[in-house]
Amino acid sequence: MTLDDKVCIITGGASGIGLEIAKCYAAAGGVVAIADINLDAAQKTAKTLGGQNGGKHMAVKMDVTDPDMVKAGVDAVAKEHGRVDVLVSNAGIQIVARVEDMPFESWRKVMAIHLDGAFLTSQAVLPHMYKQGGGSIIFMGSVHSKLASALKAPYVSAKHGLMGLSRVIAKEGGKKGVRTNVICPGFVKTPLVDKQIPEQAKDLGISEEEVVNNVMLGGTVDQEFTTVDDVAQAALFFAAFPTNALTGQSLIVSHGWHME
Repeated sequence: MTLDDKVCIITGGASGIGLEIAKCYAAAGGVVAIADINLDAAQKTAKTLGGQNGGKHMAVKMDVTDPDMVKAGVDAVAKEHGRVDVLVSNAGIQIVARVEDMPFESWRKVMAIHLDGAFLTSQAVLPHMYKQGGGSIIFMGSVHSKLASALKAPYVSAKHGLMGLSRVIAKEGGKKGVRTNVICPGFVKTPLVDKQIPEQAKDLGISEEEVVNNVMLGGTVDQEFTTVDDVAQAALFFAAFPTNALTGQSLIVSHGWHME
């Protein structure tokens, strides 16, 4: 599947899953805008992206919880390239603790980055997409958009919330050509997941090996982590899909951890 010069904004695009999606989109012919709170990293990433639009890729500084910064970043991309075709709302963090031990500020921070960020970036791109007659919004959900795990109250709550937000935007945007879908990865071996392994081992009183084999991969069909490329290919599928036939949907990429 190809992107044919589509202008694609990826939040949290300077590292991890976002970076891999950026590489995939550039290789597929997209024009990529890396939106990241770390502008230096975003600029370095944009310069490394190739594809037929090498040299057109750009970076914008964006804290996805700041409405003004989000709007300014999206508007800068639209001004530079004349349109916004794809939004990948990918920025995210994880804080692990039991509900009774979770500081309220930690709850609010996780919810703000995942859920407020998806709302604010969608709100910023929709006027551009409506004006041009269409677009694709992709939320980075999780298997935790479908299931719950201990120690992850704000993360699970936010990822569930993305499902509802996606469906509302799909209903509102359908007649204007805007599709909205959610990717639901299993555990992907990124620094975000690496950080959780010792934290969960300590809280659950088990070894790090048991966290990986039993907690993270115990429900998979092959004891394998989902890869960043697995997720990027799903993101390409949603971005390149040509019609509104695929909207308000979720795609689980989890080695069979969850099936529906």
